[in-house]
Amino acid sequence: MNKLQEFEKKQQKETIPQFDIGDTVDVHFRIKEENKTRVQVFSGIVIGRKGSGVRETFNVRRISHGEGVERIFPIQSPLIEKVNIKKRGKVRRAKLYYLRDKKGKKATKVKEKVEKRKEEQ
Repeated sequence: MNKLQEFEKKQQKETIPQFDIGDTVDVHFRIKEENKTRVQVFSGIVIGRKGSGVRETFNVRRISHGEGVERIFPIQSPLIEKVNIKKRGKVRRAKLYYLRDKKGKKATKVKEKVEKRKEEQ
């Protein structure tokens, strides 16, 4: 391993939240304002993931006051406290950029994933 890989390994979190594209999530993000910090929740649909390792990021999109708002979060960021998954989405694409052109309820509509339960034998 070279020095860059060793440094990146030290920076990685032990637990990475398991979510996919199309999931509706709450991202609890720590914000510093002047001399105090607080946690702000950003809720929306994950429309894409990019990168790998320490550089991996994910895009979250929501509709706020009739306007689409997107935010890019680094997965390994120490400022992310937690990521709650509100709803699992079933999608057939890796990037959901087509949601940018939708308006109203269609902009937040993603099919819900139905998990099959294994029958006990």
